[in-house]
Amino acid sequence: MMTEASPGDAPTDALIATTAVATTAEEDANALPFVAPCRRLGTWEPTGWLRRGWGDFKTAPRQSLTYGAVVVLLSWALAYIAIRFGGYFELLALVSGFILLAPLLAVGTYSISEQIERGQQPSLRRCFSVGRRAFGNLMVFALILMIVFLVWWRAASAVHIFFPVDMTSPDWTDYLQFLGIGSAVGSIFAVIVFAAAAFSLPMLVDREADSVTAVVSSINAVLRNKPAMVVWAALIVVAVSPGFALLLLGRERGAGFALVMALLGITLPLIGHATWHAYRATIDASAWPRNEHLDP
Repeated sequence: MMTEASPGDAPTDALIATTAVATTAEEDANALPFVAPCRRLGTWEPTGWLRRGWGDFKTAPRQSLTYGAVVVLLSWALAYIAIRFGGYFELLALVSGFILLAPLLAVGTYSISEQIERGQQPSLRRCFSVGRRAFGNLMVFALILMIVFLVWWRAASAVHIFFPVDMTSPDWTDYLQFLGIGSAVGSIFAVIVFAAAAFSLPMLVDREADSVTAVVSSINAVLRNKPAMVVWAALIVVAVSPGFALLLLGRERGAGFALVMALLGITLPLIGHATWHAYRATIDASAWPRNEHLDP
């Protein structure tokens, strides 16, 4: 049975419709963007990030070196496994792949720099709280890096098969072709990881953002600032290249790898601190709520 609407129903319906439109408009205004905006960088700005990173290192030397020592001990354990069940080639591939995983290992240094920026006394306990809070997003990123690392490992094996070298030869020139081809292949993987990790992990530490948004924002910022990113990548290579040279020079007794990891115990925290300042100088993530896990 149909009933006629009373004259007073029309204003009520109009009010409901107006409220729904206003609510939708408010939700659209509060919606988060898919990509965080980035600013244009000068070509040589990365040198300033490195200086500020060194400042953070000097402000919190105990926390930075402790974090670096943990990475060194973990690396030595993995190196022992590689040598025990493989050989020098497996060790070389492991060290090369280490570069792909280094951004994830440096998450704690981002937290140390954030604490210094907030005027707090740096604490490793707060670094661990960052890991627990961002565990889900970090695991998504770790899964991506693990897949890239496994593909790189297979590619490194193929290079070793098609361009074999005599590991007993004392002449380092015998390694030139192998290292040249291997470096060319590895650089492809390194560029992919660099673009994805340049700013994404600090953003996950700083803001309540998901890993997809952080990665897309990082890639967008890298593509829009190619000259500065080339300089930044070159600075990272310069920081770690002495260790790789020592790896080749001391291969007989494994002293090279020990020195590589010892140097990374210093350079990895330094690059981590600098990466935090790179993120703060490049990405505008103000649209996302700031994590308050560091508040007293």
